[in-house]
Amino acid sequence: MKLGLLTAAFGGRTLEETAAWAAANGYQALEVACWPSGGGEKRRYAGVTHIDVDGFDPDEVHATIDRHGLVISSLAYYPNNLHPDDTHREEVNGHLRKVIDAAQRLGVEVVGTFAGNDKDRPLPENLERFRAVWPPLVGYAAERGVKIAIENCPMLFSYDEWPGGTNLAWAPAIWDEMFSAIPDANFGLNLDPSHLVWLMIDYERAVYDFGDRIFHAHAKDLEIRPDGLYRHGTLSGGIGWQVPRIPGLGQVDWSRFVAALYAVGYDHVLSVEHEDRTFEGSQELVERGFAIARNTLAPLLA
Repeated sequence: MKLGLLTAAFGGRTLEETAAWAAANGYQALEVACWPSGGGEKRRYAGVTHIDVDGFDPDEVHATIDRHGLVISSLAYYPNNLHPDDTHREEVNGHLRKVIDAAQRLGVEVVGTFAGNDKDRPLPENLERFRAVWPPLVGYAAERGVKIAIENCPMLFSYDEWPGGTNLAWAPAIWDEMFSAIPDANFGLNLDPSHLVWLMIDYERAVYDFGDRIFHAHAKDLEIRPDGLYRHGTLSGGIGWQVPRIPGLGQVDWSRFVAALYAVGYDHVLSVEHEDRTFEGSQELVERGFAIARNTLAPLLA
């Protein structure tokens, strides 16, 4: 299993600069951010473009990655693919297709994204929309030899995302509904254990139960603040008490998570997703965060 990182935290750097730093600091793979180059989402860590899928040279990208002895684990684009506004949804679905096209051109096997959600509608209605919107997207990817890996984050961090969050793919029962609707072999998960800690779901069991659907894995940690949970309660959805942390600084037992991944046959990339506010504000802090993650995870991987 290789240690990788999601490039979105290096939004101020080029792909060349990011690859050079990653290779010099013990990383072996990049999950490359592919938001629209003209803007796109302004959410923290979104909107970053390290490969412009509207105009790039595959040979140049390969030369950059190869020069530093790295591989690309996935192309990353995480919008709300079930957005309630038809125009916006069609726009992000269209860009997702471009990312899939780019993956095919680059020979990258996986595209990571969100299922999406209408935060103001109940789960059954969102699943109905999922069954209408997603099969053609998965079919489009299959025709190009690309796997779709849905991350399991609820996307509920602030009150503009409350009460339902903007990604429905957050629990095993929902994954069962998704895979029942789309049993296609190229449709699976980008599994992040931090969100399962947040939701009080057993992340080891999730790996064993869905091992054949795990196409990619994120390494992000999470801290549950007891005082915040006491004050806000679970019906806040996590607002005020769940805190994303660098791997090793939260409550995920990484030895158990990695052991479970190996046990089910996963041997791809564990990609560090840096969203720890303690290590933001300067490139030096971001780099320190990635160094802590490397020191935590690298001894577990071979």
